Amino acid sequence: MHVFLTGGTGLIGTAVVAELLGNGHTVLALVRSDASAAAAEAAGAETIRGGLADLDVLRAAAARADGVIHLAFGNDFSTADAVARAMAEEGAACATLGEELAGSGRPFVTVSGTPWIPGRASTEADPLPTDGLVGGRGRTVTAVLDLAGRGVRSTAVRMPRTVHNQGRGGFAGLLTDFARRTGVSGYPGDGTQRWPAVHALDAAVLFRLALEKAPAGSAWHAVADEGDAVRDIAAVIGRRLGLPVRSAPEETYGPLGPIFATDQPSTSTHTREALGWQPTHPSLLADLENLAAPGATV
Repeated sequence: MHVFLTGGTGLIGTAVVAELLGNGHTVLALVRSDASAAAAEAAGAETIRGGLADLDVLRAAAARADGVIHLAFGNDFSTADAVARAMAEEGAACATLGEELAGSGRPFVTVSGTPWIPGRASTEADPLPTDGLVGGRGRTVTAVLDLAGRGVRSTAVRMPRTVHNQGRGGFAGLLTDFARRTGVSGYPGDGTQRWPAVHALDAAVLFRLALEKAPAGSAWHAVADEGDAVRDIAAVIGRRLGLPVRSAPEETYGPLGPIFATDQPSTSTHTREALGWQPTHPSLLADLENLAAPGATV
């Protein structure tokens, strides 16, 4: 397939580009800068210039494609308003892509987080939240899946709290950033809350499988590690960075604090059985060993 991809130069996107190209697909990547264009083209993708707010660009790119994978999202989590703006932008972008794909039978793969269910690990059958800080994304993904009734093979890949590669990425990456800024490898509460995780290269395989064969209206979990205790994550970060490890107030983490403090394990049993997806890359705790110690050359 010729695949239009948003977010193709991020941690996940670069892995997805390589996975698609390595399995006989071609890629048209949305890029916003010369540097992103150069990186995508060096990887073997064609590029088109624009961002999620450029709806005409999205529409034209989708018209040229045999399928669409949407990964792009704003990276400003500094305030609740910033997160809300990013979600509104994403919602308009996905609606535009859906309108272009309607009636075509082409695949449209979008992305969200795994839901959290009190008292147990979430599964693919659990609904996404449609209220609260991340409710906008839940509403957007629900609308994309509803396109199954309008002739789109729409599907959603739900990502865990940390998608990692070489110790970088996801919520664990944010904990690392906080640790470097504050001099303490912290975690909210008692740190027993669990976060699921997946290596970016394993996630990329699932995006390809969803593109190729997922049925319309389906949701999948890109979960390799069901849930590591956050204090265990912080302990590896602290050891690698040579910093003390201790609990920190929720407000340390801004609008993400309540989410950071929530126990949110997740499973991928159905995904593995139905799509034949099998993660093979290092776990989060093993991958965090790649964090550079102070003074190390990277």
